[in-house]
Amino acid sequence: MSGINRRRFSAMLFSAAGLPFLDWQDLSGILGPEAPDPLPLSVPAISYPLYDEAVARVLPEKGFQSRIALKDSVLRLVEHGVIDRGKFFDLYGMNGPHPDELANILSDPSHQPILLTAANSTYYVNLLWPIGLATHMAANAESPLNGDSLYNLASTGGWTLGREQNGGAYFNKLPIVKLTRAEEARVVRIAEATYRPCCNNSTFFQDCNHGSALLGLLELGASEGLNEDQLYREALAFNSFWFPDYYLRTALFFKVMKKTDWAEVDPRVILGFDYSAGGPWQQNVAAALDRIPGLIPPAPGGGAGCGV
Repeated sequence: MSGINRRRFSAMLFSAAGLPFLDWQDLSGILGPEAPDPLPLSVPAISYPLYDEAVARVLPEKGFQSRIALKDSVLRLVEHGVIDRGKFFDLYGMNGPHPDELANILSDPSHQPILLTAANSTYYVNLLWPIGLATHMAANAESPLNGDSLYNLASTGGWTLGREQNGGAYFNKLPIVKLTRAEEARVVRIAEATYRPCCNNSTFFQDCNHGSALLGLLELGASEGLNEDQLYREALAFNSFWFPDYYLRTALFFKVMKKTDWAEVDPRVILGFDYSAGGPWQQNVAAALDRIPGLIPPAPGGGAGCGV
C-alpha cells in the first residue's frame, strides 16, 4: 500500500476497531521484522467502449470526405469586401490558416471537395459563415433576421472580417452562390428542417455563425448538384464536427436507448428539432444519458463558440 507502512496501517485499523494500539516492537516475535512497503498496485484503467465507438463513428480520425467544394465562393467574398484580406490575415497570420489546403484560400479557387477534420473544422466555420450570410436568396425576404435585430445577432454583428463594421450590411445582398429556383427551394426545405444544439432555431434562422455556415454549406452543395439525402448527410457531418460533444452523446443515445447504430439513423431525424435543437436535446438525450453511470468519460468532447 503506497504511502502507508504497516505501523500506520495497524494504528488506523486498531483505532477503527476501538482497540488499543500496540507498538510493532511489542509484536515483533509474532509478526517478524517489518518488510518494506510493496510497490503500488496498478489501478486498471477505466474504459468506455461505447463512447469510443461513438467517437470513431461520429468523428472519424481521417475526417469526413465531403462532396462539396468551396470553388470560387471565397474569391467572390473577397471581391465584394465581405472578407477583408487585412483583417483575415490579422486573425490568422500572414500565412493564412495553417492547414495546407487553405493556404491560398483568398487567392485561388478551391475545386477540391472539403475533407473536414477536427483540426480544420473551425476554419471552415469562418469560411462558410459569410457565404450563408451574404448569398442572396429570394426566400430570405421572409427570414427572421429581417427586423430590428438584424445588426445585433451573432451571425451579423459577430462577422467582423469584412470591410463593413457589421456583417448585417451584407445579409442577403450578393450573388456569392448562384442558385436556380429549384436549388434554392431545396436549400430552404432543408434549412427549415435542421437545427443546431446552441439554440432552438432552425438553420434558416441563421442567428449565429454555425447557422450561417451550415446555410452556406447547403447553398454550395445544392449549386453543385447534391440531392436532399446527400445534403442532409453533409449537414450532419459538419454539425457533428462543430458540436462534437452533443453528437457523440446523441450517437450513444441511439445506440443504447434505441439499439440503432449511428450509420443507420436517418440524418433527417438527428438534425430535426427533437435531437438537434438545444432545449429538446437536453430533455431527450442528455437527461436520458445522465441516468446511465459509467457511459461517458468526464468532460468528453468540446463545445463550439459563436464568434470569429
